[in-house]
Amino acid sequence: MLTLPRLYAIADAGSFPDSAALCRFAQELVAGGVTLVQYRNKSGRARLMLEQARELKRVLPESVCLVMNDRADVCLAADYAGLHVGQDDLSPTAARLVIGPDRWLGVSTHSPEQLREADDSPADYVAIGPVFATLSKEKPDPVVGLEGVRRARQLTRKPLVAIGGITRQNARSVIEAGADSVAVISDLLSTSRHAAEDFSRILG
Repeated sequence: MLTLPRLYAIADAGSFPDSAALCRFAQELVAGGVTLVQYRNKSGRARLMLEQARELKRVLPESVCLVMNDRADVCLAADYAGLHVGQDDLSPTAARLVIGPDRWLGVSTHSPEQLREADDSPADYVAIGPVFATLSKEKPDPVVGLEGVRRARQLTRKPLVAIGGITRQNARSVIEAGADSVAVISDLLSTSRHAAEDFSRILG
């Protein structure tokens, strides 16, 4: 079974003025101990996504696992280790057909019903959220809370990633509720290397 690191770092291109700043951020995360980075870009500009995805792969050590958000085509073209899809993207079954059997595949869920479907799908891991209120999405789904994480843990034996409003202050409680890993965007932005180090210490 897939083993995820405790900290699942997300590099959202929308948080940075250019590709150079995005890459510096990812490098700082890795310097702070991060071993998995998801590249997310909601702009819809495929050429820019591919350029940034390839640049991230070029500047980061080979040991870092890179996961592409949403776009199976960019995942393949940039030769990433994995793909993460949401409820409005390719289904896990369709995504698996595109990326093949060897890449990681994750799927976002926001309710027990979606989680059950994901558990029966070819996904390697399942994400649940938002656990807490979040500002990283324009139209976030309803908050599931720690109880939602506990419920999700009961519904799947696959690795469970919790996402949404997770900070250094609440991350430990999310792991204790049953998550294997916490996905973080905003709380890594200000002092990325030190924040990553803090998370590593907090999450053990």
